[in-house]
Amino acid sequence: MADAQQHKAPQSDIDIAQAARMRPIVELARDRLGLAETDLHPYGHHKAKLTFDCVRGLEDRPDGKLILVTAMTPTPAGEGKTTTTVGLGDALNHIGKKAMICLREPSLGPCFGMKGGAAGGGYAQVVPMEDINLHFTGDFHAIGIAHNLLAAMIDNHIYWGNELKLDQRRIAFRRVVDMNDRALRQITSSLGGVANGFPREDGFDITVASEVMAIFCLARSLDDLKERLGNIIVGYTREKTPVYARQLEAHGAMAALLKDALAPNLVQTLEGNPAFVHGGPFANIAHGCNSVLATRTALKLADYVVTEAGFGADLGAEKFFDIKCRKAGLKPACAVVVCTIRALKMHGGVAKEDLGQENLEALKQGSENLARHVENVRQFGVPAIVAINRFSADTEAERDLVRQIGAELGVEVIESDHWASGGAGAAELAEAVVATVEKDEAAFHPLYPDEMPLWDKVRTIAQSLYGAQGIIADKVIRARFAELQSGGFGHYPVCIAKTQYSFSTDPNLKGAPSNHVVPIRELRLASGAEFLVVVCGDIMTMPGLPRVPAANRISVDSDGRIVGLF
Repeated sequence: MADAQQHKAPQSDIDIAQAARMRPIVELARDRLGLAETDLHPYGHHKAKLTFDCVRGLEDRPDGKLILVTAMTPTPAGEGKTTTTVGLGDALNHIGKKAMICLREPSLGPCFGMKGGAAGGGYAQVVPMEDINLHFTGDFHAIGIAHNLLAAMIDNHIYWGNELKLDQRRIAFRRVVDMNDRALRQITSSLGGVANGFPREDGFDITVASEVMAIFCLARSLDDLKERLGNIIVGYTREKTPVYARQLEAHGAMAALLKDALAPNLVQTLEGNPAFVHGGPFANIAHGCNSVLATRTALKLADYVVTEAGFGADLGAEKFFDIKCRKAGLKPACAVVVCTIRALKMHGGVAKEDLGQENLEALKQGSENLARHVENVRQFGVPAIVAINRFSADTEAERDLVRQIGAELGVEVIESDHWASGGAGAAELAEAVVATVEKDEAAFHPLYPDEMPLWDKVRTIAQSLYGAQGIIADKVIRARFAELQSGGFGHYPVCIAKTQYSFSTDPNLKGAPSNHVVPIRELRLASGAEFLVVVCGDIMTMPGLPRVPAANRISVDSDGRIVGLF
């Protein structure tokens, strides 16, 4: 186990991770969670899956307290939400609490695109870092293959006579690959003659945007998984009658491919504390949370469970509350809203290259973004704490100003130094979380009731959380809302797909914009996941690589050691 306090020299995340002395995962599970070796399926020495017998055997245990880590609107300056999640979990253990963390698995697309890795940072990481970022236990590959099996079976059904009378113009199920690849966004498939089927327009999404991924992360058991897979709408007939995956008899084989993947993945933090890393739907496209199965299992194994939801609270926390908690019956006890001085100044208009200079006026202006996120969390009846993820260039005057703003909001502001000091650096934050959980009984409730019409659900989110004047859509989209409402899907929650960089649909509109309008471009019914994806603005479900992708820096040395992951 790495001792965070003894290693202060600046090192890359991967250098720190590779220097860690990890405990054998079977030993960790025994000593920290009370699990037997037979409760695990080890994947090497330092990662394992829990067996389903183990998961089922925990059902009668009481639940621990669930803490959500969310954040202000992200910027290129960085916020460190995952790092804070890991640091808080370590800190809770550091102060004597029995705690676990639950994270999403990283997607290969962002890892080789902008991020270069996503397993925490500094001395607040989950390990083995390279494995978690690259293939891990193969879950994402299983999800991609299961998804593409269904895609292949759709075209195969059409090729062999199309008994279900699928309209090739109304196929609603695209293919996926776990890599950023803009060239695959829109394609024409089945070219090359009669033997290759009937040509049609098609396209690829990234695997983490797949409905199979969303189903995987919401399923509570193998039976629930199989039923949800069967409920996927693959397309429509000319009469606009939906055709389901179960009608193609695809859901059984898909579930078979996902059987092993569905079991939660157990790893550890740098400080030797247990962590589940399982599932990973995109936060700006899907619901952005780790699997329900992992979270529910962790709540049976620990007194405190720290989890995260992707991007800012307007996307991640909202979907965590309105989709995951609603569907899984979870009751969060507290939320931590992460911010950095750097990101607050950027929302106040400071350019990235000038963030090292003290600027109290910009900080005060940018704090309007943080204030809205805090108020948004409170709308769900969940008490909030603000965590300042410390950077070395932060000044005392800047930190004091954020504390003053927090006092005006009636929210506690805690500075945390977990990146440099591990769990000890977040001990004050952990104490504040425990005090809040023990003092305040959260009165959690979703933002809107199930019976609210779909259109009104979207408008409620836009007005209540985004500060928007309202929502707009053309006649075709409005008709689709009405069609879904009358078709028996009106009780579904909505999953807003929009840019993560603004409360609006314009990524350049920083701070806390108000009275803007949210344009709805497309609706995608995820009938297996049981939510409606509402695509707003220019958001894409297949990202592209940047001009200089992180892949340019990632390699392997002659000893088989991965280099270049951040």
